Amino acid sequence: MKDFKYYAPTEVAFGRDSEERIGELALKYGAHKVLVHYGGSSAVRSGLIDKVYGQLQKAGLAYVSLGGVVPNPRVSKVREGIELCRREGVDFILAVGGGSVIDSAKAISVGVPYDGDVWDFYTRKAYASVCLPLATVLTIPAAGSEMSDGSVITNEDGNLKKDYCTDIFRCKFAVMNPERTFTLPPFQTACGVVDMMMHTMERYFSHDDDMVLTDAVAESILRTVMDCAFKVLRDPQDYVARAQLMWAGSIAHNDLTGCGTTGDWGTHMIEHELSGMFDVAHGAGLAAVWGSWARNVYMLLPSRFARFAVNVMGVTNDFTSVEKTALAGIEAAERFFHAIGMPVSIPELIGRPATEEEILKMADTCTGGDSHSVGVFKPLWSADIAAIYRAANG
Repeated sequence: MKDFKYYAPTEVAFGRDSEERIGELALKYGAHKVLVHYGGSSAVRSGLIDKVYGQLQKAGLAYVSLGGVVPNPRVSKVREGIELCRREGVDFILAVGGGSVIDSAKAISVGVPYDGDVWDFYTRKAYASVCLPLATVLTIPAAGSEMSDGSVITNEDGNLKKDYCTDIFRCKFAVMNPERTFTLPPFQTACGVVDMMMHTMERYFSHDDDMVLTDAVAESILRTVMDCAFKVLRDPQDYVARAQLMWAGSIAHNDLTGCGTTGDWGTHMIEHELSGMFDVAHGAGLAAVWGSWARNVYMLLPSRFARFAVNVMGVTNDFTSVEKTALAGIEAAERFFHAIGMPVSIPELIGRPATEEEILKMADTCTGGDSHSVGVFKPLWSADIAAIYRAANG
């Protein structure tokens, strides 16, 4: 068991009437003029944006707005937001949407007080010590960005997708009404399910396998998410199941499931290159490559994968072979992904096999030209990553 720090300062307002607290909470955390940052037209059509404006007006808060955030949020939109905030004297950012919107808001928050270009943080040329305070009204349970320390942004110049993590990114508050997720399309719902599962699994597959309580929490989250996935796909307005997914997305990525363990994150880094190159949905990309990653690394600690197989996937333990049990668990996870409409290969993801040139480019970019490895469970270099892409390509 590793020593650990657990830091989760975000205040959560959860439930059907949680939007009524937006103005109160914004005032509590020092807002005077707010940037309302959101994605596409659905937030407008649903009436949520007008609801947010009304709550801010009721609290006597001024605001400006910036929409247009897309999946795999772009640094160009971030730069637009930075300039708007500076011009309008914004001192608080409210993200209305899912992970992409929150990640974009986080990038804006560190970019406003910084003299250089915000991309510097994502390339580790600079490190942030100050940002505008931010909060969120969550509409898509998936990324967990509402309680995490991370932000992932795509630079259109080179299609580079990079993350930056800092505790100053932690939202001051998160307003979470499960009813706002009733209209999510099945594909988007399924992508969110995979994303929150992977946030748990990236921490779960660790050589630090003696943190029993943390493991039990992670296994419970995974089982609950899989159960509720089928319920909401059958009945999109199942409030109880939607609420479980919304809360699971938050606790899957607020570091609770990593207490006492060393996370891996190799699958995420491998997927970032896929969505950077092909602009695919993050959750779908994770599902497409996870099985190939797992088969590449499981023999380093097959007992860990066997535990996952039995305790999470419900596989019968083959006591004669821990390796067979481990492989059966990987196969069961892929069957689950298929069952909720997710791909388990690159051709299913992008509609064709990746070319060898594309594979080599992604593997090279992922490791910075072999200047560093990715992942901890098994450190992966460009040759390892290319092998994983090839396995997912067949």
